[in-house]
Amino acid sequence: MSSDKKIVKQTEAAARIEKWQQEQLKVVFTNGCFDILHAGHVQYLEQAREAGDRLVIGVNTDASVRRLKGEKRPVCSETDRCRVLAALGSVDAVVMFDEDTPLKLIERLQPDVLVKGADWSVDTIVGADSVLARGGEVKTIKFLEGRSTTGVIERIIEAYCRSGSTEDGGD
Repeated sequence: MSSDKKIVKQTEAAARIEKWQQEQLKVVFTNGCFDILHAGHVQYLEQAREAGDRLVIGVNTDASVRRLKGEKRPVCSETDRCRVLAALGSVDAVVMFDEDTPLKLIERLQPDVLVKGADWSVDTIVGADSVLARGGEVKTIKFLEGRSTTGVIERIIEAYCRSGSTEDGGD
């Protein structure tokens, strides 16, 4: 499936998940800002996908990221973040949510497995109660050491400041 077709509205995501579940496919859900995609994200998403047959990612909108991370974030727009995530082979659907937590989205989508990073305990994972109450699973995945969006941003700023550059060299 082309990556453009993986980016869906919440109603379409719910319909796809229902169809997959009718086909006896196990649907995994995770969420995050995914501001600057890095190797830690890729490994995390590949491991999340291994927990089931389909992987759906809930992505915070720009407004939600600003509320959670501050006015200087996100670095990349919600459209760009979704496009990059949708291009990954491990990802089957990408859906945005505007709330500060994905609780409403999780309750609407009703995934079979909810995955978060191991820095969360199951009892603090938003939506865990909902998934467990329906007989689903909640899993945590260890992060790739030394990889974070904040760390990437800090290294970019540090390199920029060291260079004294004011030019936009582009890529």
